[in-house]
Amino acid sequence: MRPIIALSVLLAWPLAEIAGFVVVGRALGLWWTLGLVIITGLLGAFLMRQQGLHLLKKLSEQSQQGQIPASSVIDGAMIVVAGILLLLPGFVTDIVGITLFIPFVRRLLWSAIGKRVVVVGSRGRGGFNRPTGGSKETPNTGSKVVDLDEEEFHRNSDPNPSSPWSKGIDRDP
Repeated sequence: MRPIIALSVLLAWPLAEIAGFVVVGRALGLWWTLGLVIITGLLGAFLMRQQGLHLLKKLSEQSQQGQIPASSVIDGAMIVVAGILLLLPGFVTDIVGITLFIPFVRRLLWSAIGKRVVVVGSRGRGGFNRPTGGSKETPNTGSKVVDLDEEEFHRNSDPNPSSPWSKGIDRDP
């Protein structure tokens, strides 16, 4: 997201929430508005717990079947975001949170933003890369790791005193 758009959203969001409180407060009154905010917070906690338990069961089933639970992980992340939005006080966040609990909306949102998400493989230990496409490890040819035996390595008996690397080194020969 471009910085100007992000800044605009961050400035407009609280204003929209305040406007929502004013509109709902005029229509329903103060106590009904506060009650609605509390009810949506409780609803968010309940839905997040229920959907989260269902998601954990689905993840477990997919893992036991040897499947990669990528879509379940994405759904889980969106459910957590939806629950957090429902827990936050405000009607705009409640509307967005409730819509994120709908599976069709989650799939539609992921199809829109999923193309921009890049998964990068992590570096393994021992100078090996784990490619994202497969599970075989291949040697990292660009590595600058040199493996030395104890006989091949010796410490300079008279290190350079101006070197930052020689500070705090025991000078045992």
